[in-house]
Amino acid sequence: MQWEKLKPPEPDDPMCCCECDIVQYGCCCEDLDEAFTRWLKDKPPKSGWRSPVLTAVTDKLEISMLPALVLLPVLLRVAALHYLLGVITLTALPGLVLWYYYATHRKKRRTLFFLTLALYSLFYMYYLFITEIVPRGDISLLQVCTATTGMVVTILSLIHTKRGPGFVTTSLHEEHSHTEEANKDSTHLNGPEKAQKVKRRQCPVCKVVRPPRAGHCRTCGACVHRLDHHCIWMNSCVGQANHRSFLLTLFVFVLTSLYGISLVLCSLCPRQYLMTALFYCPGVYSQSSTALCFTCAWYSSIVTGGLFYLLVAQVLNISFNVTEREALLALRNKTGRSRLWGLVVDTGDYSHGFCQNWVEFLTMPDAASVPPRSNLTDLV
Repeated sequence: MQWEKLKPPEPDDPMCCCECDIVQYGCCCEDLDEAFTRWLKDKPPKSGWRSPVLTAVTDKLEISMLPALVLLPVLLRVAALHYLLGVITLTALPGLVLWYYYATHRKKRRTLFFLTLALYSLFYMYYLFITEIVPRGDISLLQVCTATTGMVVTILSLIHTKRGPGFVTTSLHEEHSHTEEANKDSTHLNGPEKAQKVKRRQCPVCKVVRPPRAGHCRTCGACVHRLDHHCIWMNSCVGQANHRSFLLTLFVFVLTSLYGISLVLCSLCPRQYLMTALFYCPGVYSQSSTALCFTCAWYSSIVTGGLFYLLVAQVLNISFNVTEREALLALRNKTGRSRLWGLVVDTGDYSHGFCQNWVEFLTMPDAASVPPRSNLTDLV
């Protein structure tokens, strides 16, 4: 069906035989093999006048930095020309981002587009805040320092999160102990039940023994301790080693963004209430600079709204001691119950109460206790 092609991949679906997702810029070998075969046999390409080899390569190229660095300022300035253009542009922009998300997620491809877009948006908003809003004289030095501190803390927390989610490594002692435990648990099982019990403890792709709550990420091509999800905005997984810093990054960013938006609106619309200034601000389009800042305030509000929803979902998942991967598997297998209007899925497997769940989350081993895999962990 058409929907099956657009549906995001499930967490533990089997991968293809070509494990090219581990290499960030690696092209898929099957596409290149087929292209070279048609080219050597002098068969007409499927894509018309374009070379099949060129088509296979260009389809896999990473277009990560150019759209964010070029299109974002252009679109924001176009949106600042008139409020109707602003409505059209700011409505179409999230749709384009979602389309690119499904395009990359469907192909199980790592991408720097969303990380570049997030960082560039953060620095671009801060640049406009310093060059356009601060010179107006409505912002005090303490408020500027507060906004700057929030941005710096967000970047530092993001860097700490990017150190690694805690990849599952294989050691002889660990593999031997898990094998003995698996054999001990399956002594009372016979036939297919025994094979199924033992097979569940080993990843069919990485060939490593996975601890409880660990999962395989098809995008990174590795198993992660207590895998929550693969975050496209960071281009890495969120797991046991970086889940706390990921939550801190979301929390600080949302607070900083809300504070910055309030400062901008108070400066542009001093006679309006803060809650209504975003919808009605007379005379803001009389100057190009104020119109651009107002448009950027709307853009920041859209981004902050999406990340605030993600923050709420993360807090609810932690409160029920369930990861995003476990919630998706429970929905797929129909073994979980939706709570709070579908915002969280209660699996009932690891929950020990609200307080105990948060104590367990806050006392999880960090990156120093869970060694990362250097060949898969990157700071970009």
